[in-house]
Amino acid sequence: MKTLIKNGRVIDPSQNIDAIMDLLVEDGVIKEVAAEIKAAADEVYDADGLIVAPGLVDVHTHLREPGLEAKEDIVTGTMAAAAGGVTTIACMPNTKPVIDNSIIVSGIKERAAREGYVNVEVIGAISKGEEGKELAEMIDMSEKGAMAFSDDGHFVNSPRLFTLAAKYIGAFDKVLISHAIEPELGHEGYMHEGAVSARIGVPGIPAIAEDIAVARDCLIAEYTGAHVHIAHVASKGAVDIIRGFKKKGVNVTCEVTVHHLTLTDEACATYSSATRVSPPLRSMDHVEALRAAVKDGTVDAIVTDHAPHAPEEKDVEFRYAPCGFTGLETSVGVVLTDLYHTNIFTINEIIGKMSTEPANIFALKAGSLKVGYPADVTIIDLNKEWTVDNTKFYTRGKVTPFQGKHCKGKAVATMVAGKFVMRDGEVCKR
Repeated sequence: MKTLIKNGRVIDPSQNIDAIMDLLVEDGVIKEVAAEIKAAADEVYDADGLIVAPGLVDVHTHLREPGLEAKEDIVTGTMAAAAGGVTTIACMPNTKPVIDNSIIVSGIKERAAREGYVNVEVIGAISKGEEGKELAEMIDMSEKGAMAFSDDGHFVNSPRLFTLAAKYIGAFDKVLISHAIEPELGHEGYMHEGAVSARIGVPGIPAIAEDIAVARDCLIAEYTGAHVHIAHVASKGAVDIIRGFKKKGVNVTCEVTVHHLTLTDEACATYSSATRVSPPLRSMDHVEALRAAVKDGTVDAIVTDHAPHAPEEKDVEFRYAPCGFTGLETSVGVVLTDLYHTNIFTINEIIGKMSTEPANIFALKAGSLKVGYPADVTIIDLNKEWTVDNTKFYTRGKVTPFQGKHCKGKAVATMVAGKFVMRDGEVCKR
């Protein structure tokens, strides 16, 4: 099967390409990228006026399987990814049971390969049951294909255990992902501690709860030499700490979510449970610091932290709602609307942080249109206008703070291994 994508603006940060070019795909891999390709093909896709980019890579999602399928499962989660232009996702281990052994890793990988719509990477737990007491079977999980390890949803309270984990992964060259929020400082809060929390009478979580945790885990990375990746950075203090450690040559990387780049704690003033997330949405000075950190390279990746819940779980008072909301189907539109069309980020920066760089962090063969790479491609219309409508979502999680948002820019086609899995907003039948 040959597919020729013609006349698109090819942007590939891995090759420093930004030009009108053609792309030839054959048998699931990139065959040729050139100014003009005249080869015969089974299908020709005219990408005139569109961006042709390496498939987007989201290294922080929750597929909820096994055990929490009322919220999401592999099929619906990967359909949501395809709809949003994402070709590779990594799922976090806070499932039921926790992904803390090789059997569960194998099961998810096999089901995703059989029934999923996009590539699925698995993140195993650092500790058994994510209880922070005993190391999980990380080597066994690594051998079955675990991409990295995290107790996401929980801070590893014990510095001894996190240090042991950091030393341990040195034997098999993997990454520890830190959910860096010190729980004692924030256990009574429900949103960012600041002027808005004081005004609306909601107990706040101080930013220092994040800063202390980030500092500890960066120090452990420095001490052990391990690669530590800080998940969903949200505070300006944490950004400054990470920047300092990077300048010293410590192997620390980090990510920021779409919502922490585009929303502030003012969104919580309506008490909407859709705005309850962890870390909390912070004030504008923190948002500006995060944006600057993306620009200067301190932040390595933009992710969704796609965290769907059953509707009845979020249909409660703000303080009782679980943290998180769905993000895979809105990420491209929100980023382009609020960060590209406002001239905050260039499209090259966005593709770099949403595709090439996250793939590089975790040594994935993705995020590139190099010849011989898997033909994972995202085609984007920068000017397509649309409105977020959760009734049209593929994910089971319908709650989003972006409901009704008018967006400019959208993924219009998603290709995985040379096959279109989404075209014109519709996920293709398998």
